[in-house]
This record gives sequence, C-alpha cells and structure tokens, in this order.
Amino acid sequence: MYTNTQEAIQVNKIAIVGAGLGGLACAIALRKLGYDVQVYEKAKDFRPVGGGFGLLPNGLKCLDAIEPGIVSLIKNSGCEVSQSVLKNNQGETIRTNKTARYQDKYGLPLITVWWWHLQQVLVSKVPENNIHLNHRCIGFTQDDNGVDIYFDDDKKVRADLLIGADGINSAVRETLFKDGKARYLGSMSWRAVIKCDQQLLNPGELGVVRSSREFMFLLNLGNGYFSWLYRQLLPNFFLSPNLDVAKSEVLSKIAHWGKPLQQLVEMTPSERILEAPIYDRPPLDTWSNGRVTLLGDAAHPMAPALAQGTNTTFEDVCELAWCFAQYKNISEAFNNYERRRIDRTRIIQNRSAEAEMDNYKTQEEKSPSLVLQQLQMSNEEFQDWILSYQPPTI
Repeated sequence: MYTNTQEAIQVNKIAIVGAGLGGLACAIALRKLGYDVQVYEKAKDFRPVGGGFGLLPNGLKCLDAIEPGIVSLIKNSGCEVSQSVLKNNQGETIRTNKTARYQDKYGLPLITVWWWHLQQVLVSKVPENNIHLNHRCIGFTQDDNGVDIYFDDDKKVRADLLIGADGINSAVRETLFKDGKARYLGSMSWRAVIKCDQQLLNPGELGVVRSSREFMFLLNLGNGYFSWLYRQLLPNFFLSPNLDVAKSEVLSKIAHWGKPLQQLVEMTPSERILEAPIYDRPPLDTWSNGRVTLLGDAAHPMAPALAQGTNTTFEDVCELAWCFAQYKNISEAFNNYERRRIDRTRIIQNRSAEAEMDNYKTQEEKSPSLVLQQLQMSNEEFQDWILSYQPPTI
C-alpha cells in the first residue's frame, strides 16, 4: 500500500502501460522533462491496425506543444480537410460545407489520418529501447518506494510512477477502481482502411452518409488511403464468428444503398474490417491513487460522435506533463492534473454519449441536450469551448 503522497517527486523511472497514441505522446513529453520513460505494450508488433479519425484544432495544438513541428509530419501522413459533404444512401450529394473555418478561427485545420500512420509518427520520436512489446499488463501493486507492474508470462517491472494509457479496457484502471465492464451505448460499428481509387469523394473531402437509424463516414486519409465507418443503432448486438461474416453482415445492411457505397465495402478485404460495439464508461471522480494515474480512454472513454477521444487524450498529456514540471510532490501533481482535467472531460464524455444517439434521430426526434442546457450553451458555443482549448507551455 502506498501512503506517503506528500514526498517530493524524486522520480527516475516512469512506466507507461499502452503504446497507443496517448501512451506514446506521453512518453515524448515526459522524456523532454528528463524522466526515464519506459512504455509497455501488449501487442507483439506494430501492425497496420485501427481506423481513420479526425484530428481537430485542440488536439493538434497539443501535439505541437508536445513535439514542435510534428503537425507538418502529420499533414504529410494524412489529409487536410477542405470540405465536408453530406450524402444520401445512394451516394448523391445533398450539400457541402467548407471547413476552412477551423484554420481561420483556431489557426489549425481538421486533418483526417489513419490511426496506424499517426502511431508510426509518434513511435519515430521514442527510442526503440524505451518501447517494450509483448507486455500485456494484468495488474500492479505499490508501496512507499515504487510500483510493481505485472505482465503475462510472469514478467514484472518496477517503476517510480505508473501511467495507465491502456484504453477502455484498462488493466490499470481495473486494478485501481474495479469498475468492471464498459457500458454498451446501443451503437454498433464496422470500419476499415483500404487503399483504393474511389469516386465518392474528391481529394480533401470528408463525407457523411445519412440514412434511417444508420450512417457512414467516408474519410480521405492521404496517400491513396480511404476509410469507411458504418454504424447502426442496435439495442442488442452480437459479434460475427469471423470477418467474412462481418463483411457479409455490412453488405446485407446496406443492400438498399447505392452501388458506389456497396462497392466500397465489396472491395474491402475481410481481414481489414474492424467490427466493434460502441462503449463508454461513466465519468470517474478521481483518476489517481498513490503513484498511479490514468490518461486517455483509460481515464475518460467516450463515444466517438464528437471525435474528441484522441484529441482530449493529447490534452491530458499536456496537462500531466505541465503538472510534473510545476509541482514538487506526487500528490500535488496528480491532484492538479485531475483538477485541470476531470470536469472538462466529464462534460465531453456526457455530451458525446448524447450525440452518439442523436446520430440516429431526425431533427424532429431530437430532444434538447441536457448537457448544453446545464452549461447554458448553444451547440456552436460548446464546439468553440472544445476547440479553443489552449495547452499549457510544457
């Protein structure tokens, strides 16, 4: 048991569990403060996994604070979005909207990128010897002098501090708080990234296909890569026995859609399809105990409707690094990290859950947002509150 939370942060080694985007970004930031940071990842190698997603100005500002110049690398690895396109389920354009307002208002654009490509950019900034693959965390114990982290195959590592960046099913979070399984939101997802010559979007466009109780995002990811993300309202779900069945399931669901959209799924190899229910967890009142804290999806998993899961993770990294630089003991650093993060992420978590369900409703069916009513904000004011976030100087 850890009892001495008031001791000075005389920390040599920090262990991060999870080499996803948050864990790697955190390693980059904390290494710059002089810490020996070691990252432990359950995967055996860095395979081309994950889907396409959007990096918004608040996340990009944080990445630039963590690693100046990295936004240029990300632009080269992704797609700077100039226009969003709303389509019907036949693939016909209903309307377009310019997205230059992001650059004009916040100084940075919307960039769509493949998760794996961004992971590779971040991996390149961390020394190879500081990343340890094939380490699946199963728990930890701590005392006044450090933390013992346990992995499969009887592996054990000792560190001065532990940061859980191991996602929505975090072993670090479960050991800390024992809050069980994540919460299914009634929304099912199928997604893929492929390299293809498609005719649905022009370069620089992001597409949204709206239909009844279902929708699909279409993302240019740069360098010829393209992502489709199909979601359907499903109060109950089951996972397909294999990916060939998952592909057939999607094709059966969109059999009434236009041929160009069906062809996009047809040309996707089954092994590229990711089938997953949409989960979140209720917000926590604390993320830390003793020498251990959380960030990203391990701390505040949220529905993807507002595209803020990864972007707020990069906010966490900036705030945690700033607190390590400013405060002289573990308790002060973690308490201030939580003070600066929990209220904001709770609001975004709750609004994301609302927005996920709103995706399946017509304008007439939508109810006023309880979150926005409590904040006394319009939707536009809320978006501005999110995107105008300014990271502290690390």
